[in-house]
Amino acid sequence: MAASPRFSPQRPARRAYQQKPEKVRAWLDIEYPAIVARARDENAAVAWTDQCGLRSDTAPPGRSWAPNGATPVVRVNGKRLRVNVMSAIAFRGALWFSVFTGRFTAKVFITFLDRLARQAGRKVHVIADRHPVHRSKAVTAWLAANAHRIELHLMPGYSPELNPDEILNADIKRHVHPSHARSRDDLARETRRFLHRRQRQPDMVRSYFHAPHVRYTTREEMT
Repeated sequence: MAASPRFSPQRPARRAYQQKPEKVRAWLDIEYPAIVARARDENAAVAWTDQCGLRSDTAPPGRSWAPNGATPVVRVNGKRLRVNVMSAIAFRGALWFSVFTGRFTAKVFITFLDRLARQAGRKVHVIADRHPVHRSKAVTAWLAANAHRIELHLMPGYSPELNPDEILNADIKRHVHPSHARSRDDLARETRRFLHRRQRQPDMVRSYFHAPHVRYTTREEMT
């Protein structure tokens, strides 16, 4: 008789109820392998991209030492500060990023894609979520005019867990503490400093691709 499975209390993974399992399966089994195969044929890179925001009024101040029973007090900035990050990572450990203080718009995304293509030095197959900016008319027109440099592929909707760049976002939020910044410039500078450090640590970037829910991206070991 087979042994009964053991149960333990665990934090569940979050999945949006709008997610379509059949679209996720098609992505894993058909669409993503086809992207990798085309990139190999074209000697192109594959880069995963995403954007995130850091806000001083929602960020925890971190931890501090104190005697048992005495809650430590950490001085933080009472003003609302925010910076945004646009980033892209590749399996071999490359990291590209842009830190900006305005809204995420088609112009911001196009500027990022243009710089990504120049810095990569070859065509890049960019994988992103289905954010409205990524599907905007301006972005679509730019992509049509730059198809030899950038090709954009959109993942299934409501599936952030499929994107290894989300792990970079979590890494940023774990190490950059917006509540400690005294100004928006301070926050932007600290964010850039952290991302520049990660650029010099390709092993860390590669490790993002080995989390269980994104390990499928390593099957082809591209870029």
